[in-house]
Amino acid sequence: MSADKRCSAFVERFARRTAAALAAASLLLATALSTARAEVALSGSFTATQTCPAFQSFRKSSNPGDVQVEPNKTYEVIAKNKPDATHYRIIVEGAQPRERWVSSSCGHVGPTDQQSQGAPQSRAATGTRATHVLAMGWEPAFCEQHRDKSECGKLTPSSFASTHLSLHGLWPQPRGRQYCNVAPDVRDVDHNHDWNDLPEPEISPDTHRRLAAVMPGVQSNLQRHEWIVHGTCFGGNADEYFARAAGLAEAVNASEVAKLFTGNVGKSLSAEAIRAAFDDAFGPGAGTRVTVSCHRRGDNRTITELIINLAGDVKGSAGLAALMHAAQPVQPGCPGGLVEPSR
Repeated sequence: MSADKRCSAFVERFARRTAAALAAASLLLATALSTARAEVALSGSFTATQTCPAFQSFRKSSNPGDVQVEPNKTYEVIAKNKPDATHYRIIVEGAQPRERWVSSSCGHVGPTDQQSQGAPQSRAATGTRATHVLAMGWEPAFCEQHRDKSECGKLTPSSFASTHLSLHGLWPQPRGRQYCNVAPDVRDVDHNHDWNDLPEPEISPDTHRRLAAVMPGVQSNLQRHEWIVHGTCFGGNADEYFARAAGLAEAVNASEVAKLFTGNVGKSLSAEAIRAAFDDAFGPGAGTRVTVSCHRRGDNRTITELIINLAGDVKGSAGLAALMHAAQPVQPGCPGGLVEPSR
């Protein structure tokens, strides 16, 4: 073979290999871009309801350090794997790497930034970013995941907590505003979920009575945890904090919202219907300040909590309607789910 022919053959083989390499690289890039597009950015919090693995890659089940999320602990959420999420990407402080994936069935997502979810933001002309959120849970759904809790062992279909929404907490915002002036050793006790070993907040007998009625978790000393984490950042003393939280919870339970839940036990309820009930109870537009949280179980969702956004005179005497309308609208969250019956 002549030198020219050998050179021509070499060039041809080189061109074929280069084309194949470029095609393979293009395929890899397309796959990576497809994966990136499938992931949806979020900004909010993920509260674990059970112990679950925190994967570096949930598809490969890789978990360096055997990291797990802990029940009742809140983590920063930064993404979900697709619009109808099966997994959330969260930040687990101390883990290597600290960005981990956790199954959506292991907890629920709290308020998220609307713009980061790819939806256009709708802002009230006079609303401000929430300074506090009122978290109201549906106790039968909570007890499905926490049967070992004292309050869950006593729950019956006729219990107050089976026919009304339960106070989880009144939480100053932004989310990281926690443990104000709390000693490190007390924080450690709380992080270990040793609530019985936390100091009892100083509240009056009347406030304790009201709190115990709307917060079944008092039976597990939830009030100690709530004071240490959130109440210390509220301003004022523990009695003022819990009296205010109880009063706002009482307002929700005296409204059509509680009746809506009671009338749909064992049935599916949409976020749209829940928000409409808030509109009826607290004025048009109030429902747009409510985010619905759900727990996924298989192909089904169960409504677990309502996150009610507040602004304005939260520490004072303003009514719930005024506080809701002072806050900006938020995403509805979960589109709806089952209203779990007591068992």
